[in-house]
Amino acid sequence: QVQLVESGGGLVQAGGSLRLSCAVSGGTFSRYSMAWFRQAPGKEREFVAAISWRGGATYSGDSVKGRFTISRDNAKNTVYLQMNSLKLEDTAVYYCMASRSTYNYWGQGTQVTVSS
Repeated sequence: QVQLVESGGGLVQAGGSLRLSCAVSGGTFSRYSMAWFRQAPGKEREFVAAISWRGGATYSGDSVKGRFTISRDNAKNTVYLQMNSLKLEDTAVYYCMASRSTYNYWGQGTQVTVSS
């Protein structure tokens, strides 16, 4: 059973930075593409960023391009999301997802709150 545990969320002022982590267990981490999504209250879940299984390709949503960076450490079975220049509208629950073939696995989410 693949399990994902996010951490690193919290309260930060606008313009600040946070780094989220997602630790994966129960599977072969290096075979999964990884992604971050977020969901704000009353809104649909939104794609944030993704990284290929080897880390050679990354993708970002338009709303976070140039501010957020996704990376992975296959030796630590962990994917990261470095978030800089945070804005009020980045407030959301951030979810980590592992994907391989037709299977997707989700974490429980971590809250990020950006204050003015």
